[in-house]
Amino acid sequence: MCCGAPVALFLAGCAPTTPVERAQFLGAPAMERTLARSGLNAASGETAWPREEWWRAFRSAELDGVIDKALRDNQSLKKAEDTLRGADAIVQVAGARLLPEVQATFGMRQSRNPLHGVVASYNPAQGGLQKTMAFINPLALTWELDFWQKNRALLDSAIGESAAQEAELEQARLLLTASVARAYLRGYAAARQLEVARALTRLRRDLVALAETRYRTGLDSLDGVQIARAEFENAVRREAAAQALVTLQKDALARLMGEGPDAARDLYAGRNAPAPASPPLPRSLPLELLAHRPDLAAALRRAEAAAARVHVAKTMFLPSIDLAIAGGFEGSVTSTKISKLAGYLFTPSAIGYAVSPGLRLPLFQGGRLSGNLEFQRADYDQAVDSYNETLLQAAQQVADAIANLKRARAEYEAQSRYLRAARVQYDLAQSRLRDGMKDRRETVAERVDLLESGFAQRALEGDRLIAAVDLYQALGGGYADGPPLAAPKPAPETDPLTPAVETIQSLGGG
Repeated sequence: MCCGAPVALFLAGCAPTTPVERAQFLGAPAMERTLARSGLNAASGETAWPREEWWRAFRSAELDGVIDKALRDNQSLKKAEDTLRGADAIVQVAGARLLPEVQATFGMRQSRNPLHGVVASYNPAQGGLQKTMAFINPLALTWELDFWQKNRALLDSAIGESAAQEAELEQARLLLTASVARAYLRGYAAARQLEVARALTRLRRDLVALAETRYRTGLDSLDGVQIARAEFENAVRREAAAQALVTLQKDALARLMGEGPDAARDLYAGRNAPAPASPPLPRSLPLELLAHRPDLAAALRRAEAAAARVHVAKTMFLPSIDLAIAGGFEGSVTSTKISKLAGYLFTPSAIGYAVSPGLRLPLFQGGRLSGNLEFQRADYDQAVDSYNETLLQAAQQVADAIANLKRARAEYEAQSRYLRAARVQYDLAQSRLRDGMKDRRETVAERVDLLESGFAQRALEGDRLIAAVDLYQALGGGYADGPPLAAPKPAPETDPLTPAVETIQSLGGG
């Protein structure tokens, strides 16, 4: 048993690995029919995509101010910026591997050999001897010759991770601005609903008073009073719910701005409504999503970084050459006087140098190199699968945003027509009241119906504006720094090192 385990491990390290089907990049998902049925206008060129500050299309100075504050002070965004700085620093570290390392060294030592120590036991004349030694090496150079582009691949991997982190920072900005816009527009619609709810509460209170007067004068039964009171309490609850929704959205905005709850208490003081926003659809969807979706660009950059690490893992199977060069002065005297040492140290006879090329050839590593290569390949496959998943999600989010905007716009337009009809009906009721053809109760009831329709329209207005935000986000929110469509995808298995590595593995190396 104890002898069999090492043999099994040896055979496992020498056994060739079973070929695995590697992940492949998906092409652009089909969306032609979805786009054709969207009902939205299509446009060509970069102007069809959202601009960088897409939220300004709502023409709300208050919304602009809230988003600007959030972009400055949001803590999550600051953490993402810190992470990007760290990734950029790693690029600098990886780039340094391509250059020789040069340093200067200085050392000095004073020593005394014991009279009866180990040295004196071999050479009694050395017992009790005092020595002063020093060396100065103004040039000490070490350099790994990058024959197989290992260090270049490490740099490419660091650059890819930095580019991915930069795209993720843009994705964080997009998520932040979209979250702020949704919270603001939802709160804006709720604030307008609250105005209607307060008017309804006042009307319901008038109806209660009117019903009580009619009951006292014997013109109506107690049932009418109870119904009016119940409807009044309903109106009070709805007003309280609208007030709570406004407060919740203000609190959310304050948190997104990186402030305490009081920071958003004065929002929605203005009466100007954001303009309706219906961004056009680019004709090039979904082909150019890669250049306009930061999350998709980040996924591709991570796949490129993983492909570079696969190349690094392959170079581990091949010989590496290191070069070390050192030169300087060295001296030693059997005295503790440093002045005597200086006379020997700074003379031509004290000059020395060393040139040390070194070759490292891995022959058998017990499967460590093969395991590392397979790990990096699996990491690359995972990055490609993540890219494919992100691509499909991006296309689905665009399709969902289009359908949601189409639905919200249709409902808002239908409710607007209904509200216009209710307003006409109310105007007729007032005319009949003036002509004595209707009493005040019927006119107030028409007014209630008008306000109920307005309350519903405010909610649908919020849905329509938020649906536009969803589409802006799905289209990338103005991001345009992704890789171009024609940029080649990484393909680490076409690496020219692959045949040599596979041969080494078949012979039991790695």
